[in-house]
Amino acid sequence: MKALATWCVRHRLIVVLLWLAALIGTTALSQAVGTAYSNSFSLPNTESTHALSLLKAAAPKVAGDQEQIVFRATNGTKVTDPAVQATIDAMLAKVAAVPHVSAITSPYGPLGSSQISSDGTTAFATVTFDTQSQNISIPSAQRFVAAAQTARGPDLQVAVAGQVAESADRQSFGGSLLGIILAGIVLLLVFGSIFAMALPLLSALASLGTAIGLIGLLSHLLKMPEFSTQLVLLIGLGVGVDYALFIVTRHRQGLIAGEDMESSIANAVNTSGRAVLFAGIIVCIALLGMFALGVSFLYGLAVSAAIGVSFTMIAALTLLPAFLSFIGPRVLSRRQKKDLAANGPRVVGAAAKGFWPKWAVFVQERPVLPAVVALVVIVLVALPFFSLRLGSSDQGNDPVGTTTRQAFDLLASGFGPGFNGPLLLVTVNSGQADTQALDQLADQVAKQPDVTHVSRPVVLPAKDGKQVSLITVYPASAPQDAATTDLIDHLRQQTIPATVDGSGLTVYVGGNTAIFVDFARVLTSKLPLFIGLVVALSFLLLAGVFRSIVIPLTAAVMNLLSIGAAFGVLVAVFQWGWLGSVFQVGGPGPIEAFLPVMLFAILFGLSMDYEVFLVTRIQEEWLKSGDNRTAVRKGLGATGKTITAAALIMILVFGSFILGGQRVIKEFGLGLAAGILMDAVVIRMAIVPSLMFLFGKANWWFPGWLDRMLPRISVDPDVPAPGDHPGGPTAEVEPEQVPV
Repeated sequence: MKALATWCVRHRLIVVLLWLAALIGTTALSQAVGTAYSNSFSLPNTESTHALSLLKAAAPKVAGDQEQIVFRATNGTKVTDPAVQATIDAMLAKVAAVPHVSAITSPYGPLGSSQISSDGTTAFATVTFDTQSQNISIPSAQRFVAAAQTARGPDLQVAVAGQVAESADRQSFGGSLLGIILAGIVLLLVFGSIFAMALPLLSALASLGTAIGLIGLLSHLLKMPEFSTQLVLLIGLGVGVDYALFIVTRHRQGLIAGEDMESSIANAVNTSGRAVLFAGIIVCIALLGMFALGVSFLYGLAVSAAIGVSFTMIAALTLLPAFLSFIGPRVLSRRQKKDLAANGPRVVGAAAKGFWPKWAVFVQERPVLPAVVALVVIVLVALPFFSLRLGSSDQGNDPVGTTTRQAFDLLASGFGPGFNGPLLLVTVNSGQADTQALDQLADQVAKQPDVTHVSRPVVLPAKDGKQVSLITVYPASAPQDAATTDLIDHLRQQTIPATVDGSGLTVYVGGNTAIFVDFARVLTSKLPLFIGLVVALSFLLLAGVFRSIVIPLTAAVMNLLSIGAAFGVLVAVFQWGWLGSVFQVGGPGPIEAFLPVMLFAILFGLSMDYEVFLVTRIQEEWLKSGDNRTAVRKGLGATGKTITAAALIMILVFGSFILGGQRVIKEFGLGLAAGILMDAVVIRMAIVPSLMFLFGKANWWFPGWLDRMLPRISVDPDVPAPGDHPGGPTAEVEPEQVPV
């Protein structure tokens, strides 16, 4: 690390030019080639996937995405009025000319009587595409919505619902510019220098720009959701600024201590830079652990987020030292430069005056009190987690004013919320269609309490000796409601098996609503494996670094507590609707199904960052003195200000994304901000040091056999050899001596 930093300082112009070339090159190439982001995912061995596969095989042109064009007549008119019908027919003719539109079911056709509301003021047309929504380009989607809205007039409202319409009406995620401004303000307050404030931001932005360009190119090789780049920006901006903050802080301490510029930068990278490297690796391991889930939708998210973190980490270790050498002593504040000139060099350490050294003394004298209070706070915040319900929020939560939100509201008021997410019953028979069994199935489904309407069975062309039929079911509840999930389960487990028994029919419940229900189930079933894998790997890494059993175990438990608190906040706001108007949530609904996996990976990695930065400094003091109480007090006093400042930057950056229009990004922003607040302030500054005071020398107990088995991973460049550890690597502290 020292050699790397020295090379970057001595060849600073080359380093800056290489990063500039990478930024310009990847951005230009990505724009020239274009991107191929896709929201598609596959769920093998689920009913919804079997239903979709049958439709694709039997009738490809009707197996694609379905959109609904909703219109309402106003000012005393009705949709059946000749003038209104003529306007709608003309509009539907334009829609039929849009690429990939394969079929349109008009409310004025022979099958459209159920598509007109009972009061005659609202109706909808169903538009079927020949492919899924993720395969339809944004320009084609926008052309489709524009064609539908040509029917708008003073007496006619028109809106479009569906995935294609949502992609055409893409909202700004927002927050990134505000996050940069807020991070800059905090950095300026912490450093007191414009140059010191600018360098972490420049390093983070240069690395993220390069990463986003590369991710755009990789989208042609790996399926990545459309919000991948925004998620990378959200994570990378907070992480990148934090990593640079720790290195700049250590460099400034070196300059104040009288080191020359090159030595100070090299020592900063060789100390804080090691912690940055290790912390970044843990974040990437946590993110890439999502491959263990076997869900292709998450692969692209994992890779893109890991690339963003990796690039910000590499920039902090290479580009930042080059920047620091360019600006020289201007990284210091004016007050620091005056003090250095007047009083000469001095060591900045845990003995410095201020709140955090005093807090460290308070925790040392009363370790039980802050631990208990902090634990009560964490538990109270985390309690809503036990009511967590996973799913997919419907378009009723889209921002007010979007065409999808307008269409949702029109359908809900005219027909009922369930018309926004119909279920598709796809049946297959190895022989000819049994029309009597199909009619009986439709009749039995229509009798269910949460069903408002069932279409008559449509027999599709037979293929490969199999007869496939389609029945459309409209629930009474909205797609995101728990009642709709219960209906799907009831149909699959009771109604359908009891009805088709002995008929030879095989029935699958499909459609977008069923797909998202299956998606949530698949992820929920695999979540324990993922959590266990990430916790086990991080435990081994921390054990290898700190040569301790207690510290990794404490870190794992504390990380789980902070993540539980983050989900408690999410459930309270997005699922229960608390403070929903403040965060512009739209309405209560389930937490996005893939959010627990992503949020766990990110928060677990970031939580480890603070653990590494805190315990590394404590370990430095422990290796010097062999006194656990002194080491914890000095380590906490020395790192408290930096860790809380870094956390504040992350909280502001993540929190700024709550202002975005997309619900999923709001969830990410609030969840990450709440998790970091609980972890950095409540856990790392109160519970962890309190426990380390209580555990005493047991913190550093490490069995000899494990010490010989695990490789030594050194975050501290001056860590002694195993036999030189105070008390030895197998210090005589037995596990039963650890206070409970």
